[in-house]
Amino acid sequence: MKPRKDVDTLDWIDALDRLSAQDMVDELLRWARAGWIRHLDAAVARFALELNPDAPPLVLLCGALVAHMESRGHSCLLLQELHARPHELLGWSADQQQALGDLLKRLPGSLDDWLQTLHACPLLEAGSADGSGAATGVTDAAGPDRDTPLLVLAGTRLYLRRYWDYEQRVAAQVRARGALREDVDLPAARDWLDRLFAPAPGQRAPKPDWQKIACAVALRGRLSVITGGPGTGKTYTVARLLALLLATAPAPERLRIALAAPTGKAAARLKQSIEGSLQALAERLGPTPDLAGLTARIGAARTLHGLLGGRPDTRRFAFDASHPLDVDVLIVDEASMVHLEMMAALLDALPASARVVLLGDKDQLASVEAGAVLGDLCGEAEHGHYDADTRAYVEAACGIELHKDFCQGGGTALAQQTVMLRESRRFGGPIGALALAVNQGKVAAAQRVLRDAQSPEAQWLESVSPQAVVRLALQGRPGAPGGYAPYLALLRERPADEDEAAHAEWTKRVLLAFERFRVLCAVREGEWGVEGLNQAIEAGLAGAGLLRKSGEWYEGRPVMVTRNQGALGVFNGDIGIVLKAPGARTALRVYFLEGPQLRSVLASRLSDVETAFALTVHKSQGSEFEHTVLALPEGGAAQVLTRELAYTGITRARSAFTLVSPQPGVLAAAVERRTRRASGLREALA
Repeated sequence: MKPRKDVDTLDWIDALDRLSAQDMVDELLRWARAGWIRHLDAAVARFALELNPDAPPLVLLCGALVAHMESRGHSCLLLQELHARPHELLGWSADQQQALGDLLKRLPGSLDDWLQTLHACPLLEAGSADGSGAATGVTDAAGPDRDTPLLVLAGTRLYLRRYWDYEQRVAAQVRARGALREDVDLPAARDWLDRLFAPAPGQRAPKPDWQKIACAVALRGRLSVITGGPGTGKTYTVARLLALLLATAPAPERLRIALAAPTGKAAARLKQSIEGSLQALAERLGPTPDLAGLTARIGAARTLHGLLGGRPDTRRFAFDASHPLDVDVLIVDEASMVHLEMMAALLDALPASARVVLLGDKDQLASVEAGAVLGDLCGEAEHGHYDADTRAYVEAACGIELHKDFCQGGGTALAQQTVMLRESRRFGGPIGALALAVNQGKVAAAQRVLRDAQSPEAQWLESVSPQAVVRLALQGRPGAPGGYAPYLALLRERPADEDEAAHAEWTKRVLLAFERFRVLCAVREGEWGVEGLNQAIEAGLAGAGLLRKSGEWYEGRPVMVTRNQGALGVFNGDIGIVLKAPGARTALRVYFLEGPQLRSVLASRLSDVETAFALTVHKSQGSEFEHTVLALPEGGAAQVLTRELAYTGITRARSAFTLVSPQPGVLAAAVERRTRRASGLREALA
């Protein structure tokens, strides 16, 4: 813009510095074209301007950024941090920081000015700063956004209206359910808990036995949370809880139990683990309670999407507050993967009389989508904060006196129903030590474990190229054999085409062999990401003569489903292998294994899949592999590395773990960076 001769210089400077709403939309569209934000984020600002042509530029910027933060897993935008530390909040590059800084200079100066501007705009409505009540006029989250306020401002937290509603629904349900208590026959509960947790001959019960405490606590509540790391026995504990509920129910034959998890693989593992534990219990306890009958009645574990009756053409579910689930007890495993929207839908769909037990590791990665619900629910888990009533109840029901350090009081109603399992029965040795060091933020201790040449269980290949990952995929390493060669070798042992039973058994062997090894990545793109490593591994295996690639679909190709396809019985996260069907040399099917059950789909019918030699760490949650390789990216992508990502990757390994990195410093960078998701849920629960 050139200065006009008919205005004085000060007037011209004011005009130049004034930012119009259209200027803001144009700038946001430029950011979207540069890949700094999504086009969807810029569209939020443009939509806001359509709704209100007088919208201040600040409102349009905040609308785009709150949508951008939601795409990164945050349920809200922290205005105070955006105002004071915008570059730290967004983690942008130097060019992005410069553009944002220039833009912010042309907006109202103080945070109070920001808040006044936002409050005055009809596109926003006010919510209580502590999340204690819903904003006025908040409509059904599944309904349209048009003609209703687009944003909610609660204190200095700004929400898309939809996510404010999700958060309020979860908070209200958790507060209500967390405060409800069932009548417990304490002598009967004490007798059954002693029997269920009687130590095996030659063993001594742990002190305190947190598994036993978790069962007792869950027995008295409508909502309970059991958290703990790998090997702490979460599903072992919940199997005993089901036996306890059956033994103490007034009409045990009518007890309706459902099992669910975010992914099909996690659901299948939950079912298999609980069935195994109940079978072992039945052998020890005898015919009473009828655990065999209970196992038969539970039915298959389901994905949460399937449990709620999800449909591909709508965000609504078949089951909701008006049409609740037909269930008395719901067990949800891998709850750290449950995002805010799904948790709101799940809790809404539970009948008021039902119990729900959430299982998960609070230190794992949160869901890919917005929210860190389990982390928010477990905010007090490590320290307990149990009150006098909980302490007295645990002593009466379990015969266990809680240490005073866990009974300082001040905890929420939910804290009284939350138990953290603290002793890992599976993770010892180097992998356990590494996971503990990473989780505690001890960089030097983690590096010592990985650099110990005497420890083949956990090793570090540092300052290497992606070809190091390919070599591991072909042949493993000393102390951790395997890779993908064993499952590909089984392809040559295919039985006669006409023998369907033999084909099914062979298919199971192939799938189980594939599940022994996996490459995990922190990012999707680049040579250290899922896309680059999948291509490199595929080429390496083909070059070694281990697979024959002919077009997109070929025998032996592992694939991951990336979108729910309920009509085909496959869901996001399911992993299968392409094999020739029995009796038809040319028909390729994708075979999936869920527990002992084998199912298949014609490859030509699957439209949303990707090759799965390498997965993101996020996609691996709910799975375990005998040998896990974690590939960390080089410096340019290091901002995605966090302590939770490294911990989650490490704890996918059962017997061997290999860290591969192009630079020595990436592990330290990951361990020192905590995941922090903006949310008001914890405050709303207090």
